[in-house]
Amino acid sequence: MRDTQHPYVPRDLYLEDYVPVSLSQSIILVVYGASSLLHVSIIWFLSGRSPKITKVDRLLMCWWAFTGLTHMILEGYFVFSPEFYKEKMGFYLAEVWKEYSKGDSRYAARDAAIVAVEGITAVVEGPACILVLYAIATRKSYSYILQFAISLGQLYGTAVYFITSYLEGDNFSTNSLYYYEYYIGANASWVVIPMIVAIHCWRKICGAFEASSPKKTKIR
Repeated sequence: MRDTQHPYVPRDLYLEDYVPVSLSQSIILVVYGASSLLHVSIIWFLSGRSPKITKVDRLLMCWWAFTGLTHMILEGYFVFSPEFYKEKMGFYLAEVWKEYSKGDSRYAARDAAIVAVEGITAVVEGPACILVLYAIATRKSYSYILQFAISLGQLYGTAVYFITSYLEGDNFSTNSLYYYEYYIGANASWVVIPMIVAIHCWRKICGAFEASSPKKTKIR
C-alpha cells in the first residue's frame, strides 16, 4: 500500500513516514528573507570600508555571499539529508524543502538529476562563491574568470533543472500557485543574475585583454 498522505504530485508518490510541514509558508519565507538580508547587509557594510572597492563590486560581493551560503547551507542540507521529509522536530532546513517540494516534488522523491545538480552546486559552486568574495576584496587577477565560470555553471545547472522537468512531463507542482511561486519564481534569480554577471565579466576580461595587447602600427 502506498502512502499518499502528502500534498505532492504525483499523488501515488511513495514517501514512507512522511511528516507534514509544521511551519507556515510566511514564517519560512520571512526567516529566509531576513537571514539573507542580514548577511548581505554585513557584506555591503564591510566592503564599503575599503575605498578601492567600487559599488558594482560591492553589489557583486553581496550576490556571491547570498548565493554561496544558499548553495552550501540550504542546498547542501538537501543533498546530504535524503529523508528530510521524515523530520519531526520542525527543523527549519527540512521545513524549507518540505514546503518547496510543493512546487517541485522531485526534491521529496530524490530525483537523480536533481540530486546530481544540487550536489555539484553545493559542494563545488558554493565554496567557489565564497572564494570570489576574497578575490574581489583583495583584487585578485582571477576574480572575473572565476565569476564568469561560476555564472556559467549556475546557468547550466538551472537549464538542466528546467529541461529535465519538461522532458519528464513538467507535472511536479501541487497547483499553479506553487508552480509559479516556487518552481519559476524562486529560480528566476539564478537565470537573470548569473547572465548579467557573465556579461559583465566577459566585457571586463575582453577589455583587459585588448588593453594588454600591443597595438599594431600601420606601415606606410
